[in-house]
Amino acid sequence: MPFTNTILLLGAGELGREFTISAKRLGARVIACDAYAGAPAMQVADAAEVFSMLDGAALRAAALSHRPDLIVPEIEAIRTEVLSELEQEGFAIVPSARAAQLTMNRDAIRDLAARELGLATSRYRYGESLEEVRAASAEIAFPCVIKPVMSSSGKGQSKVEHEAGLEAAWDHAVANMRGDRARVIIEEFIAFDYEITLLTVRHKGGFSFCAPIGHRQERGDYQESWQPAEMEPPALEEAKRMAQRIVEALQGAGSGWGLYGVEFFVRLGEGGREEVIFSELSPRPHDTGMVTLTSQRLTEFDCHARAIMGLPVPAEIPAQPGASAVILADRDSAAFRFAGIDEALGIDPRVDLRLFGKPTTRPFRRMGVALATGEDMQEARSLARRAAQTVSITYED
Repeated sequence: MPFTNTILLLGAGELGREFTISAKRLGARVIACDAYAGAPAMQVADAAEVFSMLDGAALRAAALSHRPDLIVPEIEAIRTEVLSELEQEGFAIVPSARAAQLTMNRDAIRDLAARELGLATSRYRYGESLEEVRAASAEIAFPCVIKPVMSSSGKGQSKVEHEAGLEAAWDHAVANMRGDRARVIIEEFIAFDYEITLLTVRHKGGFSFCAPIGHRQERGDYQESWQPAEMEPPALEEAKRMAQRIVEALQGAGSGWGLYGVEFFVRLGEGGREEVIFSELSPRPHDTGMVTLTSQRLTEFDCHARAIMGLPVPAEIPAQPGASAVILADRDSAAFRFAGIDEALGIDPRVDLRLFGKPTTRPFRRMGVALATGEDMQEARSLARRAAQTVSITYED
């Protein structure tokens, strides 16, 4: 048999594309699945299936047809009860059906972190109607943040300063939620000093951690990220401890092996010490981790592929100063071109680009990312931002 593993990849976006490349380099056969044809990962996979991940019958049919060694979710909006059934029938779900179930919804993962594990989080409530949102915000106080319990890349998220903004925030959350639950989380706005993603790898040898990744968001979606982010050693150790605890709690019946993107807020507390507050978790490569395509020898996608295939992952994963900056579309179109690629790549030999191959654009859709390394973080971030700004999208319709 020419393949080391057959992988059914559920979700075929830009993160799935890079994972597919990493997995295929290790001899895997990848079947990429998404709701539309020509998705980024499909362009580099061995085969493709087009169906909604919320269509349980289609999901089951794909698993039974391909009989994969590993079923690897790349998105949150999946019919997770079918994953649980498949796991019970002997299919290997990455990292586990329990992890997919709990992280599909912000309410489940937040309750696990705060109520079961006692990790530091923001204060929060839930709401399933505008009236419930009003009542919850009165308890939480303003400003607060309102998000759908199921969404990705910050979609549907709003910061609300006053009661007058609640209706618009509720409407925005419901319009941009994934799945079929009109439910939001209303949480305390944390006046953090910075936020990080701690890429946490659980593998056959134990746990490994990548250097912390700093990132900047707009509209709840990442715009740039950099690694390694400066962080006081005690705060980093606390983040590692919290990440390991919640990852262990997600194992369920699966191996639990894989890479997890664990997000934290960090703020100065009493005595000027940094306090770490758990925010969210994704049991898969993280969008802010695109920076590892230039900052680490083993990218987050390499680490994920190695871990889930039972291959060695180094105990230490060093990083050099690197940065990423996104390239965004600004309108809906199926006829477009990229301009400025030559100029961007000519800025500096340490600049690189990843264009995702998405077949259509829409406002604020991430179409690519600029990458750069530097002598220090300031230089790397400056080069990445400059390269991203040099690439533009021209429309032909």
